[in-house]
Amino acid sequence: MKTSFKVVIVGGGTAGISVAARLLRQSHSLQGEIAIIDPAEKHYYQPLWTLVGGGAANKWDSEREMLSIIPEGAVWLKEAVSSFDPNQNQVITQGGTTYTYDFLVVAGGIEINWGAIKGLKEALGTKSVCSNYSFEHVDYTWETIRNFKEGTALFTHPNSPVKCGGAPQKIMHLAEDHFNRVNVRDNINIIFGSANPAIFDVLKYREALEKVIERKNIDARFRHNLIEIKADEKIAIFENLDTGTVEEIKYDMIHVTPYMCSPEFIRTSALADENGWVDVDKFTLQHKKYSNVFGIGDNANLPTSKTGAAIRKQAPVVAQNLIALMRQQPMTQMYDGYSSCPIVTGYNKLILAEFDYNKEPVESMPFNQAVERSSMYFMKKDLLPVMYWDGMLKGTM
Repeated sequence: MKTSFKVVIVGGGTAGISVAARLLRQSHSLQGEIAIIDPAEKHYYQPLWTLVGGGAANKWDSEREMLSIIPEGAVWLKEAVSSFDPNQNQVITQGGTTYTYDFLVVAGGIEINWGAIKGLKEALGTKSVCSNYSFEHVDYTWETIRNFKEGTALFTHPNSPVKCGGAPQKIMHLAEDHFNRVNVRDNINIIFGSANPAIFDVLKYREALEKVIERKNIDARFRHNLIEIKADEKIAIFENLDTGTVEEIKYDMIHVTPYMCSPEFIRTSALADENGWVDVDKFTLQHKKYSNVFGIGDNANLPTSKTGAAIRKQAPVVAQNLIALMRQQPMTQMYDGYSSCPIVTGYNKLILAEFDYNKEPVESMPFNQAVERSSMYFMKKDLLPVMYWDGMLKGTM
């Protein structure tokens, strides 16, 4: 069994597959010399889960066999990584195998910690406790929303980085739109309990989204961090992050965005910064200490949102800089912090936020993207999945 590769990529998610595809397109000599280590049998297009939870898409359309997306020329090692030894250029798996590399790309994603909110793990998928962040339970979100007729609908955003910073509010807007469509909105009080200080980081989109919240009469409570659910009593317990006080909110349905963190095998490694994320230069994506290591995607300590759109801009930077390093040439590619969040505000409305490290809009469309538009909704629903499967994962866009 081959245990030494020119490039080892840890993680077969969006970032790992995109980088592998780009490397193989740019250098045919890497055929058979790139290993992707990931134990998962399935790969998911997770942005679709927002629409699944809102009853606007089928969750099975988000799933593909992992084998079907591995780029031709890459070797898939179906194992889980347990540790790194970057001083020896080694990756060690849970099965006890040691792989060596010339270059390493860490694309291990982000870990969902269901247990960080007391009572959540036990209640999820029952008693009107739902979450779009689980393929297993995402159908229950729609079941809960479509059966909801009156009372308090509570939506949350945790005190941690999450996949797509706008995602926790998207399902709230879809639910609100559904309640209107079936004429029960007047019977329902909608509360958004968020650990963040505002509805969005980027001023232009924040001002637009504040108007949406006001128009929809949503009770937004910021700096409120969910710490416990008492599912039998339908009580959510929040900590106020400014005052430290604890507040109970009675609900009738709750959609929870769980805590997320760096995967354990990364945050306990020599590659991690003090917060557990892969410690990379935010422009070149090269590790700050180990020059033959790159970090990309959700597991990297980049000061921008963790989105697939960000990975789309990071992947060519990693691929081209890595090849330059192989050829002992200067690295010329720089990532500017670009990220994008298509914020669904209803079944046919969307604000397309695009921005950089400076939280300044970097819009790609020839119109004001802070305006809710049907065209952008259908782009997310129908066009972006095609771009993902047929372009991004194949290293062409």
